[in-house]
Amino acid sequence: MIAHRFVEVDGVRVFYRETGSADAPVLLLLHGFPSASHQFRGLLGALGDRYRMIAPDLPGFGRTETPEGFAFTFERLADITEGFVKELGLERFFVYGFDYGLPTALRLAGRLPERIAGLIAQNGNAYAEGLSEMAHGLLTATPDQIRPVLEPEGTRRQYLTGAADPDRIDPDSWLLDQHYLDLPGRKDIQVELALDYPSNVALYPTWQAWLRAHQPPTLVVWGTEDPFFLVPGARAYLRDLPDAELHLLPTGHFALEECLSEISALITRFIERTTS
Repeated sequence: MIAHRFVEVDGVRVFYRETGSADAPVLLLLHGFPSASHQFRGLLGALGDRYRMIAPDLPGFGRTETPEGFAFTFERLADITEGFVKELGLERFFVYGFDYGLPTALRLAGRLPERIAGLIAQNGNAYAEGLSEMAHGLLTATPDQIRPVLEPEGTRRQYLTGAADPDRIDPDSWLLDQHYLDLPGRKDIQVELALDYPSNVALYPTWQAWLRAHQPPTLVVWGTEDPFFLVPGARAYLRDLPDAELHLLPTGHFALEECLSEISALITRFIERTTS
């Protein structure tokens, strides 16, 4: 059974989904752009009988409500996520970072290293060689160049590009994302975050140093046809984490949409092996 809740964190009303037993291993799920916690609906259903799974909507996404004047930067996303973790009393957890969720997860790991039981990186980049030409273009884009990505066709393409079988991608996924993008002020928020994305690239060396120093158990799962984050970025994790597990899947950016059963099985084996 999946519960749908809110919790107050530093003036932000954070919406989150939760399932699983309180005494099970904890898996914190951090979504990507332009989605929200609903992107994990299938994973929550598949693994909720094994793990306590918690998926918040980051500020600026989904049902999370932010106060007037909130600064939409990745550092602030990490601030709220850190407060969320503490508010829920999560002392030890695995963190799944996808796309925007990965830089949020690595900022969180740097602040709370003792709480990180393991890292799951799914098409979440932390290495320069993982950035495609398209990604580099967005790093230097102006607001006017970013805004077309926030329109229905841009959202749809993020889901379908690279999919092995587009018929397996539920159109409700991108339609729900677009619903939230079309809410008042949301596109301005997404422009702010996109303009702040270079702050993540600047931290790549810091995150890589943290990975080398702490050697967290790590599972890297990657859609090989991702137009933003390339396979060399997935392989690069092994440079700093030689014991990490890497799996390349023939799909696009939103790998869970097409490869839910495969990723669910990989997560189960990874957590069971790490906690045994």
